[in-house]
Amino acid sequence: MVRRVAVVGAGVSGLAATKCCLEEGLEPTCFEQSENIGGLWHYTTLVTKVKKRPDFSVTGQWEVVTQRDGKEETAVFDAVMVCSGHHVYPNLPLAEFPGKLHFKGCYFHSREYKEPEKFRGKKVLVIGLGNSGCDIAVELSTVASQVYLSSRSGSWVMSRVWDNGYPWDMLVITRFQTWLGNILPRALSDWLYVRGMNRFFKHENFGLMPLNRTSRKEPVFNDDLPSRIACGMVVMKPNVKEFRETSVLFQDGTVQDDVDVVVFATGYTYAYPFMEDDSIIKSRDNQVTLYKGILPPQLEKPTMAVIGLVQSLGPIIPTADLQCRWAVKVFQGQCTLPPVSEMMDDIDEKMGKKLKWYGNSTTLQTDYITYMDELASAIGVKPSVLKLLLTDPQLALKVFFGPCSPYQFRLVGPGKWSGARKAILTQWDRTLQATRTRITPPAPSTFPCLAMLGVLFLPLLLLLTVLYC
Repeated sequence: MVRRVAVVGAGVSGLAATKCCLEEGLEPTCFEQSENIGGLWHYTTLVTKVKKRPDFSVTGQWEVVTQRDGKEETAVFDAVMVCSGHHVYPNLPLAEFPGKLHFKGCYFHSREYKEPEKFRGKKVLVIGLGNSGCDIAVELSTVASQVYLSSRSGSWVMSRVWDNGYPWDMLVITRFQTWLGNILPRALSDWLYVRGMNRFFKHENFGLMPLNRTSRKEPVFNDDLPSRIACGMVVMKPNVKEFRETSVLFQDGTVQDDVDVVVFATGYTYAYPFMEDDSIIKSRDNQVTLYKGILPPQLEKPTMAVIGLVQSLGPIIPTADLQCRWAVKVFQGQCTLPPVSEMMDDIDEKMGKKLKWYGNSTTLQTDYITYMDELASAIGVKPSVLKLLLTDPQLALKVFFGPCSPYQFRLVGPGKWSGARKAILTQWDRTLQATRTRITPPAPSTFPCLAMLGVLFLPLLLLLTVLYC
């Protein structure tokens, strides 16, 4: 029987795992290498080894070895939840860029970037059009003499603030939008996707358009980048071809002289060096093979879960929370697993879908609502829109057309929350409460109606004038 659970990491995923274990009456012990919570933002601890006990095939238990103040300690746990994330080991791809050894300027990975002041007056090249690269480029553009932002394949750039000033995810991540995307022909779906991404500005006009223009890879969220490009403070460049002593040659043949600093915002690699048996969390084609993105399928006993190793167009905390709820049910034997062969087939099928939609089989990307519903269905917490239409039509419409907020997975089943319905019905009011800090009169609403009436009756008035004058 699973009772004691080791949680490796106290970041977002680790906190969700700890909370979920407590909700289910388990005894979690959270191991974090720093003296505080926060995971990625704290850089100092260590779980040195996680290994099966000799009787693992019978008990499913693990030995967790930790190091503290130079001393090793070993403890036995019934299950392990690996929550170290995928932003741990900086990827510094120097081998991809010839001439790097000749470059006399400063270069470092974006993880080492802390504040912009030390770069005042310098020319800075940022390599990588992800969220970190864009954020750093925008911030540096306020102090540097010039910022260049290099991208290999481009990216969609979205604003956090969407129609009528609402958060983008409350308008975009809905069951209706997901359903529409699934039933429409691919060509029409791609057209709508590109049209939606270009709704505020044309990406090709700003040098941002992805090479594969219909790519569903995770977009960049940055409200300021387009304006910084328009002002010339950030200059978009293609991929780097070669470094020279004080200059950089780009793939399009252009050369930028007098570059002082290069920031590699080139992402991270994920690894689990504390696993004594590295075959447990296998990597195939640079892709970790996990059932539901969580469970190593080859284990004799399903008592290990990897939490947070997915990336979706949606919030990570609710994703990690639902992953943990599913994993705990598996640990407790309340969620039945298929045979290993079927789990491997499911993994292969999902890899194929990723290749089709995102154009890169190594991505951790997955569709948020589809993934959440898959986990929710397995543990009986997915809301039924059809059933709600019969019993609670108002709530059904909010669930289908409104934001797919995590309250939806607390309406029914294990972990049901009595306040979920009210939370869904009032979420728009709470969102606006944060911004309506100054009371203002409502915008006039009568003018458009009067104008429309005028437009409709104007031809009639002209006709009467001609007839009776």
